[in-house]
Amino acid sequence: MAPNVDESVKLFLSIGLDEKTAATTINNPKVTANLTAVIHEAGVTDGCDRTTGNLLYTVATKHHSNLLLHRPTLFDYIVSSKIKTPAQLDAAVSFFDNHAAEDFKLNEFEEACGVGVEVSAEDIEKAAEKVFEENRSAIVEQRYRTNVGQLLGHVRKSLPWADPKIVKDVIDRKMYELLGERTAADNEKPTKKKEKKEKPAAKAEEKKAAVEATPEPSEEELNPYSIFPQPEQNLMVHTEVFYSDGSVLKCNNKKEVLDKHLKVTGGKVYTRFPPEPNGYLHIGHAKAMFVDFGLAKERGGCCYLRYDDTNPEAEKKEYINHIEEIVNWMGWEPFKITYTSDYFQELYDLAVELIRRGHAYVDHQVESNAEEIKEYREKKMNSPWRDRPIEESLRLFDEMRRGMIEEGKATLRMKQDMQNDNCNISHLILMLLCTLEFETRRASYYWLLHSLDLYMPYVWEYSRLNITNTVMSKRKLNYIVTNNHVDGWDDPRLLTLAGLRRRGVTPTAINAFVRGMGITRSDGSMIHVSRLEHHIREELNKTAPRTMVVLNPLKVVITNLESDKVMELDAKRWPDAQNDDPSAFYKVPFSRVVYIDQSDFRMKDSKDYYGLAPGKSVLLRYGFPIKCTNVVFADDNETIREIHAEYDPEKKTKPKGVLHWVAESSPGKEPIKVEVRLFEKLFNSENPAELNDDWLTDINPNSKVVVSDAYAVSILKDAAVGDKFQFERLGYFAVDKDSEPGKLVFNRTVTLRDSYGKGGK
Repeated sequence: MAPNVDESVKLFLSIGLDEKTAATTINNPKVTANLTAVIHEAGVTDGCDRTTGNLLYTVATKHHSNLLLHRPTLFDYIVSSKIKTPAQLDAAVSFFDNHAAEDFKLNEFEEACGVGVEVSAEDIEKAAEKVFEENRSAIVEQRYRTNVGQLLGHVRKSLPWADPKIVKDVIDRKMYELLGERTAADNEKPTKKKEKKEKPAAKAEEKKAAVEATPEPSEEELNPYSIFPQPEQNLMVHTEVFYSDGSVLKCNNKKEVLDKHLKVTGGKVYTRFPPEPNGYLHIGHAKAMFVDFGLAKERGGCCYLRYDDTNPEAEKKEYINHIEEIVNWMGWEPFKITYTSDYFQELYDLAVELIRRGHAYVDHQVESNAEEIKEYREKKMNSPWRDRPIEESLRLFDEMRRGMIEEGKATLRMKQDMQNDNCNISHLILMLLCTLEFETRRASYYWLLHSLDLYMPYVWEYSRLNITNTVMSKRKLNYIVTNNHVDGWDDPRLLTLAGLRRRGVTPTAINAFVRGMGITRSDGSMIHVSRLEHHIREELNKTAPRTMVVLNPLKVVITNLESDKVMELDAKRWPDAQNDDPSAFYKVPFSRVVYIDQSDFRMKDSKDYYGLAPGKSVLLRYGFPIKCTNVVFADDNETIREIHAEYDPEKKTKPKGVLHWVAESSPGKEPIKVEVRLFEKLFNSENPAELNDDWLTDINPNSKVVVSDAYAVSILKDAAVGDKFQFERLGYFAVDKDSEPGKLVFNRTVTLRDSYGKGGK
């Protein structure tokens, strides 16, 4: 049984922790368990000095999992005060990170972490004096605004094993000796000087300097897979299984087991992407694919696409076909496609072996009797069937396989430690890379592998990908799809990968977004959807040609242009198009009748309005300036039927406002009509899951707006399903699969406005 709170607090205070730290630690069950184990393993249950206790606390909270194999050695050095500073501890951890095997040389370890190196007060005094001499003028000028941390860093660079507290005391004393008492001016915040406007050349130099000063990206930013060890390093202790009787099982591969594994795999990394074929994949699966397939690809290894087909009632061929298609669309190629059912015989044989070794039994406490199971777990009681003879469990298990026992009347259960605080100790799981909710199952996983003498793969738990204004639960996605709250699994409002593809999002943008998140363990964080949109814009800005569409057309008659005259004007597909590249342009007709958007006209002008108004001029994009000369109303004298305007053929007018537009290609012939679907966030709240049972009431009724009669330039008439464009001033759009001959349908992928970096992180 785990110690009670009072005992734990007493234990933590005995190693020199202050009351506040001890109380904070107790509130975190995982840290409490780690620190308790460290104290017992270090042999200081009767207490120790504060310095030793602080170092042990650091091991428990900061370096717990990656030191398990070498902790006995480390604790010997800490308790004997051979390692007595945080710098030495960090050096020791770094050394052990690079020495997975136990046969390291002790003298190399001691040299690496400064064991036996004594730094005297005189040494610190001399080093500090040198630093002050080198920085005297700057210190005198900045006085107590001097960055003391930099001075400390300079001293510790020359004396890495010096006691940081003594160094700090010496630096503070020397500051006082040089500067004297603090003055009122020293405590004032520095005022910002008003900078003079610099000349363009100076600004250019400053910009260049800023670029040059940009810090180099970290190794993890350059390669997110650098956090994973190589296969040959897999000798570390993966986890410790703490039993209620006080014993500890350390789980790590023996060298002969690792050597055998490396021989079979050729030293390659093997991973798997294991989706359940019970629904469509969403953007969270994109992160899993990035980790599973990406790591294997980066290391020249192999990734299986493994269908977890253990729930036939929820599985459909449609889902299997979709998963294979989406994996390929995302740019990944499976090494092999397999099913969990392919391994049923092998798993069955392992289960039989587990029974034979006395580690599992056939139990009749089944899920149909949930109350009984709950009572036994809460009271930490063993099942009445736990100690049945091995032969009896083998016979019953064989009868289960042959269908002789009614389904749901018996189950195979590990001989779990019922008194253990980790309730997941009874689950059987197999995985390599997984999300954080599986972390508590590490113990049962490695216990199982240890019990069967199987190779122990490296496990890394990473955070789930949670994005605002949507749901990621397959159960909830299935509900809103089957109950017609959306238009199928590929509805563009969903963050299913099929929905994103239909919306016009590219796999390149999705992978860039996931890469930008990193393979982190920060669980519970909610990523704002604007961050995804930022990467979508980045991609489409480079790949989507520009064109013009008017959503809500308002007729403009150019009264000073002949009724039968049509001019062909050059419009740019790309904003930086070179004039000598004809492929970068397309033709747009300019005729007596053009159409602008209704939102670009007002009867009353204002200073901050750049659209068209009576008596005001605007520039038609790629065309001419026009000036409103008359407004024609419908019979109700409120609805504007059409606008009359004059164009400036010489382009002498220089208006500020620029409008997109579409014109009749010949007199009396309407522009081509298209349907445009404008999508907004599916849910009003950033985290609809927090609403519990009321989450459906949060669906945004305006998440889909259909504009049936938009006008488009004629170049769009040949667009195919999946083609992507930027509609100038409106956003990025893609041709939808609902398009028919003569009636194209466009989905808005994302607007032009980018809120990422403006509070939308």
